[in-house]
Amino acid sequence: MANYSRFLLLLLPLLLHIHNVKSELQLNYYTKSCPRAEDIIKEQVATLYHKHGNTAVSWIRNLFHDCMVKSCDASLYLDTANGLESEKESPRNFGMRNFKYIETIKQALEKECPNTVSCADIVALSARDGLLWLGGPIKIEMKTGRKDSKGTYFSQVEKYLPNHNDSISFVLSRFQSIGIDTEGTVALLGAHSVGRVHCVNLVHRLYPTVDPTIDPDYAKYLKGRCPSPNPDPEAVLYSRFDRETTMILDNMYYKNILNKKGLLIVDQELVSDPNTLPFVVKMANDNNYFHQQFARAMLILSENNPLIGDQGEIRKVCRYVNSA
Repeated sequence: MANYSRFLLLLLPLLLHIHNVKSELQLNYYTKSCPRAEDIIKEQVATLYHKHGNTAVSWIRNLFHDCMVKSCDASLYLDTANGLESEKESPRNFGMRNFKYIETIKQALEKECPNTVSCADIVALSARDGLLWLGGPIKIEMKTGRKDSKGTYFSQVEKYLPNHNDSISFVLSRFQSIGIDTEGTVALLGAHSVGRVHCVNLVHRLYPTVDPTIDPDYAKYLKGRCPSPNPDPEAVLYSRFDRETTMILDNMYYKNILNKKGLLIVDQELVSDPNTLPFVVKMANDNNYFHQQFARAMLILSENNPLIGDQGEIRKVCRYVNSA
């Protein structure tokens, strides 16, 4: 009995430590330290959307590109400086933009509550709030309390971030490694309902011959958008994912890929893979179901391996680590 009591005494601090670690991310994390934090982010997102509508698309994309690479820690936002190489320089992050507007939100928060709200939480919450303006899921209860990284993972971006040319089986395995199942992965790829793709990432399906999985009339349209097999990466040459509901996050994406109108290889492979096809069909037929699964998967993504406690910091400027 004495040995059992001693065991409990030794075990108790460990259990308390585990509990505290798990509770670092929580709903309404800033209630006491910055009561208006989430309201300020919502207000800024709304203002920026009305000035620059494409910011909402960027915030969703940025959450994916940040959280898939090791941690939801705003490492994506760091510029190359002081020996750090920015993840933005990776080919996998080609076309990423609108980073400056996260700084706009950060500045508004710094005026209200200096050194309190992390850039990582801004990235997560701006993606959530941006969905509202794209007609996506309206209410997503997202936990906060993330810290910002003190470094970048440039050399590991390609290891963690799936490419649009990767097989769907590889893409599924990458999402599964962070706890997102097949149903959730199919839903998250529905983010391709909004935004656009640069011709650089399309021409391999059009030249020298057209990919047979593309609808012929759609291929003709795409060739009109991308008339050269060697597009200038600096030029504004692109096609939108969805020509009908361009800036609405809806299930039109799934209807398009069922009709052979997917832009990327990974889009069309969702239809050809028997593991994903049933979910594609279900989401094409039920927009509410798509939104529910998108919200569920987005929450899992947003909580991927967050930095907590002294593992990270609260950056004063999202582009740079704090000076020592």
